[in-house]
Amino acid sequence: MFSYFSRKLVQMLPVAFFVTVIVFALTNLLPGDPTVTILGEQATAEQRAAVRVEYGLDQPAPVRYVTWLGRVVQGDFGRSLRTREDVGDMLSARIPVTLELAFLSILIAVAIGVPAGIIAARFRGTLVDVMTSFLAMSSVAIPYFWMGILLIMLFSLKLGWLPASGYVKFIDDPAQNLRLMILPALTIGTAFAALVMRQTRASMLQILSLDYIRTARAKGLSELIVVLRHGLRNALIPVITVIGLQIGALLGGAVVTETVFALPGLGRMLVDGIFQRDFPVIQGAILFIVIAVFAVNLCTDFVYRILDPRVQV
Repeated sequence: MFSYFSRKLVQMLPVAFFVTVIVFALTNLLPGDPTVTILGEQATAEQRAAVRVEYGLDQPAPVRYVTWLGRVVQGDFGRSLRTREDVGDMLSARIPVTLELAFLSILIAVAIGVPAGIIAARFRGTLVDVMTSFLAMSSVAIPYFWMGILLIMLFSLKLGWLPASGYVKFIDDPAQNLRLMILPALTIGTAFAALVMRQTRASMLQILSLDYIRTARAKGLSELIVVLRHGLRNALIPVITVIGLQIGALLGGAVVTETVFALPGLGRMLVDGIFQRDFPVIQGAILFIVIAVFAVNLCTDFVYRILDPRVQV
């Protein structure tokens, strides 16, 4: 396992380098002048020229890329052009919010998707299977921002059960934190649950048709034990794959969801950075998302080995 992870990390280095090139290039292709973000619309040409020299914006793009990459390798993501705040400090403050949202969304997705997939597979072809599949397809078809608005209208405005927006740290007030995070987590988790459900159903249908499942039933074991103990463990491996591969999409959903619910997370930081042409903020946020996806892929391979030691990773 150690040698595998070492090889995996080495293989990721070229990919990470390529990603840094893409992030830097796309960020600098954004329309707008960063000096406007720093000085405002009323600045003179001389003032803007001085700022360009100060921030190295007068240098060719390859020179600016090498300078930026050298600082990133040392853990220096630069400073926000708008607020002058250290981007590393901004990431430290915003990342826990996004990680909490992602964690709760995955919990909701697994809690809904796995049981629904098992039930749909167990009662294949029945009304239960049809209705479960229909609800799953409906959840996938609804955009994140629309789902968030619907949940706010129902649970906040209509029923008054949950607050519509805001954020409180878990350490400060755990109950209020969860009340504020339920709707955002549901927004992402329901769509994610649909994918988990469909994969669980397909995997369970394949597993339940194997010989060792029929043997377990022939031994007189209850259907619950056959499905959960003998079937689910092996069926979870493809489900883990789907969860790992969808982490990037989940973080993408966090960008929209955090904006809708006014959460001070990484997604909202990225959106604000794009609107304000704050290049260091954009680059830092996207770079962390890429690193997070790499880390999740490594963890996914590790979970494979735990679920089934026969899997050669």
